[in-house]
Amino acid sequence: MTGSLVIVGVGPGDAAYTTPAASLALAEATDLIGYGLYLDRVPQREGQTRHASGNRVEIDRARHALELAVQGRRVAVVSGGDAGVFAMAAAIFEAVDAGDPAWRALDIRVEPGVTAMLAVAAEVGAPLGGDFCAISLSDNLKSWATVERRLRAAAEADFVISLYNAKSLARPHQLGAALDILRDVKAGDTVVLFVRAAGTAEARVTVTTLAEADPSIADMRTLVMIGASTTRLIERDGARPWVYTPRSERTPE
Repeated sequence: MTGSLVIVGVGPGDAAYTTPAASLALAEATDLIGYGLYLDRVPQREGQTRHASGNRVEIDRARHALELAVQGRRVAVVSGGDAGVFAMAAAIFEAVDAGDPAWRALDIRVEPGVTAMLAVAAEVGAPLGGDFCAISLSDNLKSWATVERRLRAAAEADFVISLYNAKSLARPHQLGAALDILRDVKAGDTVVLFVRAAGTAEARVTVTTLAEADPSIADMRTLVMIGASTTRLIERDGARPWVYTPRSERTPE
């Protein structure tokens, strides 16, 4: 079979965060498939065909990509951040698992990218220095009861928690509900970060506490990070504090 499919993570925003390997994979493709806003971040190249779609048709997009690859096309499926983190790589393999047996013979690979929580961590210091987890607040593909259960478990285990898909027009209330769940378990002085547009020149950082966290300041481009009990601030005169989580359970005196 002559076709191929690569799932590409283009990073969190700025083109500088797209890896050279990802750029090469995009340049070699005959067809680019993805959510329109992510395709817009890929430079136009002569001879390539673009297939843009909305942001809630992942499986349809995956099947389309696989069908083109079977026809002999070199297909690149474009994701923001890392393609394997709440993104298109899982959709592709889900489609392969349930679809045409011929798809299993395709040359399929994943090209990693910088995911949002890594860009957020870089903006503020080293909040992911200890154990951490990522939870999507979207209940489009799982129940809200599942989200609640995972939030409580992560809080009780004292992970640093990165909240993806924290807020959208269709889900304006869920971030507030998530913060209330975390307040039931974690101390009010737990460090909380709201970082909008991490990895871009427009990045905006708010450092607050769980007791004072205001969900209204988040939007669709905001990742919310909840610290562990050991997450600390390093205060600085005239500048935003650095935030870090020690690798050791013992915090500095």
